[in-house]
Amino acid sequence: MAATTVCFFLKESHLGQNRATCSLQQLSDLNPRVQVSAHTGALDEELLLRFQVVVLTDSSLDEQKRFGELCHSRGIRFIVADTRGLCGQLFCDFGEEFEVLDKDGETPASAIIQGITKDNPGVVLCMDDRRHSFSNGDRVSFSEVQGMTELNSMESVEIKVRGPYSFSICDTSGFSKYERGGIVTEVKQPFKVNFKPMSEALLDIKLLTMNDFGKIARHQTLHLAFQALHGFVKKEQRLPRPRYQPDADTLLNMVRELNAVALLEELDEAAVRSLSFTARGDLAPINAFIGGLAAQEVIKACSRKFTPLRQWLYFDALECLPEEGDQLEEGDFSSKGTRHDGQIAVFGPAFQEKLERQKYFLVGAGAIGCELLKNFALIGLGAGDEGHITVTDMDFIEKSNLNRQFLFRPKDIGKPKSDAAAKAVREMNPRMNITAHQNRLGPDSEGLYDYNFFMGLDGVAAALDNVEGRVYLDGCCVQHQKPMLEGGTLGSKGHTLVVVPHLTESYGQDTSTPSNAIPLCTLKNFPHRIEHTLQWARDHFEGQFKQIPESVNLYLRDEGFVERTLGHGDAEALEVLEGVWNNLESMKDGGQRPTSWEDCVSWARRKWETLYNNDICQLLHCFPPEQVTATGLPFWSGSKRCPHPLTFDPNNSTHMEYVMAAANLYGQIYGINGTRDFASIRKILETVNVPSFTPKSSVKIHVTDKEMEEDKEKGTDEADQARLEELKGKLASPSLKGSAVQMYPVDFEKDDDTNFHMDYIVAASNLRAENYDIPAADRHQSKLIAGRIIPAIATTTAAVAGLMCLELYKLVQGQQKLSSYRTSYFMLSVQYFVWAQPRRPQSYELAGKKYTLWDDFLVDGRRGGQQEMTLGDLRQYVKDKYGLTICTLFYGPAIVYNGQEERHKQRVSDVVKMVTKADIPPHKKMLDLLPSFSEDEDNENAPTIRYLLV
Repeated sequence: MAATTVCFFLKESHLGQNRATCSLQQLSDLNPRVQVSAHTGALDEELLLRFQVVVLTDSSLDEQKRFGELCHSRGIRFIVADTRGLCGQLFCDFGEEFEVLDKDGETPASAIIQGITKDNPGVVLCMDDRRHSFSNGDRVSFSEVQGMTELNSMESVEIKVRGPYSFSICDTSGFSKYERGGIVTEVKQPFKVNFKPMSEALLDIKLLTMNDFGKIARHQTLHLAFQALHGFVKKEQRLPRPRYQPDADTLLNMVRELNAVALLEELDEAAVRSLSFTARGDLAPINAFIGGLAAQEVIKACSRKFTPLRQWLYFDALECLPEEGDQLEEGDFSSKGTRHDGQIAVFGPAFQEKLERQKYFLVGAGAIGCELLKNFALIGLGAGDEGHITVTDMDFIEKSNLNRQFLFRPKDIGKPKSDAAAKAVREMNPRMNITAHQNRLGPDSEGLYDYNFFMGLDGVAAALDNVEGRVYLDGCCVQHQKPMLEGGTLGSKGHTLVVVPHLTESYGQDTSTPSNAIPLCTLKNFPHRIEHTLQWARDHFEGQFKQIPESVNLYLRDEGFVERTLGHGDAEALEVLEGVWNNLESMKDGGQRPTSWEDCVSWARRKWETLYNNDICQLLHCFPPEQVTATGLPFWSGSKRCPHPLTFDPNNSTHMEYVMAAANLYGQIYGINGTRDFASIRKILETVNVPSFTPKSSVKIHVTDKEMEEDKEKGTDEADQARLEELKGKLASPSLKGSAVQMYPVDFEKDDDTNFHMDYIVAASNLRAENYDIPAADRHQSKLIAGRIIPAIATTTAAVAGLMCLELYKLVQGQQKLSSYRTSYFMLSVQYFVWAQPRRPQSYELAGKKYTLWDDFLVDGRRGGQQEMTLGDLRQYVKDKYGLTICTLFYGPAIVYNGQEERHKQRVSDVVKMVTKADIPPHKKMLDLLPSFSEDEDNENAPTIRYLLV
């Protein structure tokens, strides 16, 4: 049972009515399979005994202790969740010997075996391409072990870690000799947890789960302060008045009395006063965070999955209060009779008015986006006459979205997410000013989200499910000096980040290389997991249907494309230029450019033969099944699975799905329409001539990435050099450019079932998996992995959105102390939290002055309506204002200035058009010019010149 205030389902028309009955229909609509009923009477023993889990909110301490004792004695799991202003409390009692079946919900750790010793204890050596993630005391099982097969039949074995690639097991001295292969997998063990009833747990300060080690004294104090607050309410029949010092003194004295028994070493008296000042507050972000945590504990209580809270947790966000010197008076907090009185009780009416004037841009209306919009509606962000929210999301609602994106209902399936979300929050708060877009944020939408758009914003919130989108949005925020709220989830894991101009670092480029990155040679030739084949399929998709068309289009419009490509290294240049040439020449002339749908099917069939038969035959020619290494061990062992070529079968559905999807995508990049009709495709296949294939002994296949890099450093051979020169000559022909037409690159989109993208990925990956005897993945699994989808659950998204909106409070107040802001990382599965201050932006020195990424040189190119600056004017302006002499100037990869005197008298925009060989789009109001200065020419960093064209 959950007795809670679901304020986002209540409307002004419900005033004076029972909250439970008013919310009943909306709650039932969330999931028709869940039976929901309303109880409007008093809580009693008969009612509680009907449930497995009881959650109390808005209850007195006496009720909590009474019902807690009852639940503990009857084996009912008992949870208390309470919020007061900027503070929250959570308590769990799941009874005695509560069994946990899965401590963290993570996929069991596994590793591929390289060797096992016959010893006491036996030592297992794992493949060195990835560290194992086992811990001392873990239990593991073995499978696919050849030779020492006794291990395959053992249920589980306890291990002792010896190093990142080895661990010891039981006595293997009497087992058969290990030969090859094998996978070792963690076996998760159930364990039991004992809980104390609330009346006992209140007295045990050791039961506090410390979620912020910078606030140990504060949260221990809050344990007493919440008890004192209940005592205050019981005595005074009211909560302390906002900012009323006598009430704060009374509450503090009550806490001191409690501490005479608790004997805390340190009382955080300031926190007690802040709790008293804000106790009448009711804040949606705090409720979202504590509510998300409480809901996760309910799931644990019902499923026995994940480690439950033992037993108290306190949270505060008192950093949201005004910074020193910006204090509020008692009279500012009187009730106004508005929907935001609970917020005004904490921050005052002036802050509420400021919130309502905010203009924010929300990118993404998925799981986190829905939660943010709910919070925006509840706190009144952009709900004033001058305020506004713009939300964009190009996706449409699918049935699978309904379990975590609660603004949507079954009737919304197929509708744009942004439209449905905007409509839902308007119903929550009719004063919301919100506009919904269906645009992908990126270079293609810069005409809409331009300089004027961003300069009209107060801030941005990122609710994206991919790193690339976050990086692009972060760049826009740095460019336009706007704060950004960012958050993400991965199952029960969540993180939040706030970016504040000139105070914190930005989100930044994704320059990290994950420790589990798949080696290139594994992808190309030695896959052993479905993740490898899916990544291989994604790489082929990007290369064939996106990168090659983009290269062709660049070649057609950029005269310097070939020369720049040659500067990237011979091996890469050969691959790129070969792709361009092949896709300019028609099939009848020996190229790969189709002129009909039949040509597309023919290409797809021959591509199938190359990937799933010919390439495998070549690999087996280089490394036959019986191949051994220099040490005499089998080459095809451990993580190397020996593949086998496939034979095309037009009656095999996966074979046909690949041809159908590949042919349609191939047609799309050339503007040729296709079909899904297998019968007509089979008819075309009957006429396709598939060339025979003979493996070549001259082909070298790299076994390791290191070997690949070493060969790349050696450069190309004479034959490749000759081919490069030949391609260079062919591509220089003016007649070739004159007769060619542009191509249509494809951007991968996982959520459109009509665009052939996932059809291709699933078929391509599963055929590759069949080559290597890897279990196939269905469409749903493939979509999660290949689409790089971050799994989301409602509890985590609620907690993340709540934390993001707490940082929003600080941004709206204009807080300028780094110590006021927080980044967060947490795992609700095990109640693990990390809170930290954001990092300051890195600074660099240029000509004796310090700069950060937030520093730029803003230049008005027309200086108040005058004629546009020349390049010489720009150099002089920067010299006069900043004392720096421009020696080089870049616009993207194009060199705008490198000492050319003749360009001094040309307008800056004209020079940019000349060097890029393209017009500046009409929407482009600002050019980002990257300079270097003669005063410090070797410095790799320099402020960007933001050159305004209007």
